[in-house]
Amino acid sequence: MSERKKSASPVSTRFYEDDYSQAKEMMTMMNYCEACGREADTKIISRKEVFKVYGEDIEVNAEVMVCSKCGEELCNEKLDSASLVEACNEYRRRHKLLLPEEITKIRKQYGLSQRSFAKLLNWGDKTIRRYEKGEVQDRVHNSLLLFLRKPENMRTYLTENEVALEEKQIVRLLKTVEKLEQDADYRVGRNFDLLFSRIPCEENGFKGFDYEKLCAMVLFFAHKSTGLLKTKLMKLLNYSDMIFYKENGSSITGLKYAHLPYGPVPEHFDMILGMMAADHIAHIEVLYDNLYESHQVIPECEVPEDTLSDKEIEVLTRIYEKFKNLGSAEISNYSHNETGYKATKPGQIISYAYATDINLD
Repeated sequence: MSERKKSASPVSTRFYEDDYSQAKEMMTMMNYCEACGREADTKIISRKEVFKVYGEDIEVNAEVMVCSKCGEELCNEKLDSASLVEACNEYRRRHKLLLPEEITKIRKQYGLSQRSFAKLLNWGDKTIRRYEKGEVQDRVHNSLLLFLRKPENMRTYLTENEVALEEKQIVRLLKTVEKLEQDADYRVGRNFDLLFSRIPCEENGFKGFDYEKLCAMVLFFAHKSTGLLKTKLMKLLNYSDMIFYKENGSSITGLKYAHLPYGPVPEHFDMILGMMAADHIAHIEVLYDNLYESHQVIPECEVPEDTLSDKEIEVLTRIYEKFKNLGSAEISNYSHNETGYKATKPGQIISYAYATDINLD
């Protein structure tokens, strides 16, 4: 395993996704290779690298540009920046800090600009911008952001603290808070928060529950597999999350999987399926064949674009190909042989730590 140690400074972690796309395109461009002493074709390879983030060694899968002929590593600041961002995000997961996109989501739910949000929090003008671009926030700031994620807490904050916003901005913000509190979707989401942890931990694969990614995964498998049954879907989701965690250090959905008689099953999945049916994403259709009852997953829309990353889709495709010819009973029996299932008792959560023992080859 190739390994480099780098330090991730706050400034060096700022990075734009479109810059990364441009860097990826450079794999077909000519670059000067000092080892070869000439302009050479390049390619991008993936390998394990260690970055030092605030004094802690963080290992990630990094993409590196190399000479196609001799394999010499070539300098590419944008790819290095992407790896640093991933290292910082892994640091956040380990220490239960909000990810940049989660900070942005909190701000946007109140309809605030970065500058207005900074004034509300009595922070410097550039602080929010830095956090949303990748700089790791301090724990005090993180705690306040977590607190303000709930609209009722925002109301308390506004009434009990002096903020730098103008009076008309405060009035508008309070109206937004009231609207969120009365919104049916918000109340349902609040119930989800009580059942599905948003705080990364080992039981959810160091990722807060992500309903949108889960819906995209369900639609992916439902469209791929003709006549997909609920029992098989549960196992496909479990293997996808576990393998992605094994290879990338976090799960895709943030689901916790419980040990049940038919294999690993996501916690509260009947409630999730009910939510998907209400949102016209997918529903379960009960079919009868003599005395046999089966529960088929029926997709109601296409897989949304840009919800799943290329890496996530690659893992889902591998899982589908591995199990496409197995029925529900066969994949259930297959899952019973996994170390995590054997090591837990009925009803217990199967830790993602057992993902390292899964081998689909």
